[in-house]
Amino acid sequence: MNSSERDKLNNSDTLASHLGIEFLEVSKNKLVARMPVDQRTKQPYGLLHGGASGVLVETLASVGAMLNLDQPEDSAVGVELHCRHLSSARDGWVVGTAVPEKLGKSIHFWKVQVVKEGSPENIICEGTCTLFVKRK
Repeated sequence: MNSSERDKLNNSDTLASHLGIEFLEVSKNKLVARMPVDQRTKQPYGLLHGGASGVLVETLASVGAMLNLDQPEDSAVGVELHCRHLSSARDGWVVGTAVPEKLGKSIHFWKVQVVKEGSPENIICEGTCTLFVKRK
């Protein structure tokens, strides 16, 4: 993916852009994006909302699946999202890294790890996302 396509992802009018998600690295085999921990992504107690982590996980997996589709008219839709929240964040940024575990003809399965930016040992969330590939 070239920088123009990455800029399009970062500047689209989507849920991910409204939450401030920024793509840092985009390829067929690895995606990295960061998300702010601010008023858009916190729950009322001041912690990163688990749903916001889920949005980051599914966004990374969905874009990764899109990059790996055989035909431009094909699409991939999320059918299962699993997130395990291991730690919390109150401020700064979290960074998600996604890698494919299976890129089949009809199912894609991605693993995503979300960490506190600058603290890769501080795992905030581990997630998986299964996507169904719709062929045209």
